[in-house]
Amino acid sequence: MKKLPIGISTLEKIIEGDYLYVDKTDIALDLIENGGGYYFLSRPRRFGKSLFLDTLRSIFEAKKELFEGLYIYDRYEFVKYPVIRISFNDGKFSTKEALEAKIFNILKENQNFLGVECQENEEVSFCFRELIIKAYQKHNQKVVILIDEYDKPILDNIEESEIARERRDELQNFYSVIKGADEFLKFVFITGVSKFSKVSLFSGLNNLYDITLAPQYATICGYTQRDVESSFKEHLVGQDFDKIARWYNGYKWLGEGVYNPFDILLFVANGYRYDNYWFSTATPTFLLKLIEKNNYYLPNLEYSIQNKKMLDSFDVDYIEVETLMWQTGYLTIVDSVETPRGIKYTLAIPNQEVRVSLLGSVADFMSKIHNSVQLQDNLYESLVEGDIAKLQTHLISLYASIPYNLFTKNKMYEYEGYYVSIFYSYIKSLGIEVIGEDVTSRGRIDMTVKMEEAIYVIEFKVEGNGNALEQIKAKNYHQKYLSDNLPIYLIGITFDKQERNISQMEWEGLSKDPYHSAISSSHHN
Repeated sequence: MKKLPIGISTLEKIIEGDYLYVDKTDIALDLIENGGGYYFLSRPRRFGKSLFLDTLRSIFEAKKELFEGLYIYDRYEFVKYPVIRISFNDGKFSTKEALEAKIFNILKENQNFLGVECQENEEVSFCFRELIIKAYQKHNQKVVILIDEYDKPILDNIEESEIARERRDELQNFYSVIKGADEFLKFVFITGVSKFSKVSLFSGLNNLYDITLAPQYATICGYTQRDVESSFKEHLVGQDFDKIARWYNGYKWLGEGVYNPFDILLFVANGYRYDNYWFSTATPTFLLKLIEKNNYYLPNLEYSIQNKKMLDSFDVDYIEVETLMWQTGYLTIVDSVETPRGIKYTLAIPNQEVRVSLLGSVADFMSKIHNSVQLQDNLYESLVEGDIAKLQTHLISLYASIPYNLFTKNKMYEYEGYYVSIFYSYIKSLGIEVIGEDVTSRGRIDMTVKMEEAIYVIEFKVEGNGNALEQIKAKNYHQKYLSDNLPIYLIGITFDKQERNISQMEWEGLSKDPYHSAISSSHHN
């Protein structure tokens, strides 16, 4: 079996070291031969962007021997071009001086590699242009520019908006060189996590083709189902491919879904243990803070409908929760529909890994509870057993565990949505199917929890806004699930803003007979 290329993003090292390589050279060839030569790609972290860029580099440096046996090998005339490679993958950029020093260092490395020397040492944009022209003159060929993680200096400072704006403006000045160097350029490919201020950062690059949502390039990064079942066939003998797909597949960009490569490689390397490999590489602290700051209603994550303008509107001064979650990989596009007002996209959490890990992190962050694992276990056992009294006890314990000082900073507790979001994130992080804003013919159920053992129809109220259980019964919300032939529990939960906890929890159980909708047993508390 070939070795697993964990953490390796250099094609030459993978090929010469006999590591497993999933061939993406068919897409590379299409980009080179059929496009305008200027591309932009947004993908989440650890999705293989750096390896794809290095593959392009090896193609343009005419290292044909590396591609023997791959799609492009006998379909492309390998001509050597001077390649300028710029990567912001490493380093911190909290000051202008740090960013300038990093860029000068990158440009110096490229000068050494290309055998040229630039005289400019004061202004990075002038040095960049000088490098392009001298590389063109030295090698008598047009220049290829490959930029990896173009937005990292901004994203590293996203919590400090003033610093982020400064980094954005500095990078805009640097990237603007590309616009005026067209006559010297053969090919440009720019990647990053976000579609961050694309209009301003690449101002004037009207020929920059954004392939982020181009269906034909949907699998440019990541592994397809076919890749997993063929390239990893020997590594995954006897494994449950359906379960692997539920856990790690599902990232979509208007085309075929893909796996995050990091997940599959770590899943195999760790003896087929289902875990949060990709998610654990970086805690989305800024995202969690944004959710809290906006009092975001978490059940809306289920199926968020957005337009293309919103997905493109990410900027330092205007950050939507859904935009950030989509660009960072915590939401993905599961459907798109053309309307008279443009395309509407349906976003959802891509798979089990993200669902469990993200919502677990959100639950911990929003509640600031330290013993959350035990609380989650207690909630799960109560639901499996259908013991609503025990569920009530554990929910009261959950809300009582939230530190008092959390409420002194804002008035989240005055909103029903805060309590619902806490409940939702805890239950959802258990891997249970939870439907927020569940639509019926009579209205919307606040939340439906579906398990193999039973179905829970839940309504939430803040004290003084009516009776939660009576609303469920009056609107016959439960009828939607009668044909499932499972026990159904109707649960009404009321919160007290002063006590910041449950003040009343009522429930009734229905017969599992789908043709008998009368109440067969009832409990009140």
